[in-house]
Amino acid sequence: MIIDCHYHLNESMVSTDDLLAKMDGTGIDKIALMANMCGPLPYIKPSLEKVGRFLLTHSAFRGTGRKEFDKFTPDGDFILPSGVVKILRDPDNQIVFDTIGQYPNKFLGWIFVNPKGNNDQLEEFNKWVNSSNVIGVKAHPFWHRFAPIELLPVAEQVAPLGKPMLLHLGFDNHGDYRALLKAVPELKLVLAHAAFPYYSTIWKQIKDLPNVFVDLSATSYVDETITKQAVRFLGVDKCFFGTDGPFGSPAPGGGFDLGMIKKRIERLFPDKTVQAKLMGDNFSKLIGL
Repeated sequence: MIIDCHYHLNESMVSTDDLLAKMDGTGIDKIALMANMCGPLPYIKPSLEKVGRFLLTHSAFRGTGRKEFDKFTPDGDFILPSGVVKILRDPDNQIVFDTIGQYPNKFLGWIFVNPKGNNDQLEEFNKWVNSSNVIGVKAHPFWHRFAPIELLPVAEQVAPLGKPMLLHLGFDNHGDYRALLKAVPELKLVLAHAAFPYYSTIWKQIKDLPNVFVDLSATSYVDETITKQAVRFLGVDKCFFGTDGPFGSPAPGGGFDLGMIKKRIERLFPDKTVQAKLMGDNFSKLIGL
């Protein structure tokens, strides 16, 4: 079974009908949905993304990389060289679980919480935790501007259920997942985008931790080199296939290519056993599917 573990449901970019068609066309069996958390993204040249990845994956240049990747307006919106991205404080879980209710054989669901949002994080978690196909909690310390330890009330509820928490880390205390893990040692953590923005620095920290993993999603954050390095260093069992759709992964004729990262993994790792682990078996084991 092939599972995309990281996809933001955004009907304005890819409708559910189109997404289902893309799944059929690419051989992806299930997608783990999460709520959309931002407005339209301005176009970023691939060359600029490449420079950003280089800066962040080389510790000597990481400070320069941070200056480019860690810019926000006073209202909390994300500043890119090509424009400002509106950040939604309270991503809408309703649309995610409504969609899962319509297509329970196709979709799984992350509950999106934000300790800095208008909605109480614990109330939001409790509102959805008993919904069909809930697999865990998603949070974005980077764009929502908080330290992971602020997720403690939800982490204390998630961990006993055996469900994971998927985090998109940021810089400094926004990337301090270890404080949260120290408080809740049994918590299962998935660090998005190969542990952006510190990559190999974090890989060294988590290599021997049995309950911390990475996903390989997002063409903007993760290229072929980072994919190979992450799998080689961490081991195949600690890495999961994801797309970060419908962002990145541009199709030749425009739009979003759901199969791009799947093809990348197939090309980089021709061993069918390795492919099976990366593209579904590992994640299925994590969520008890």
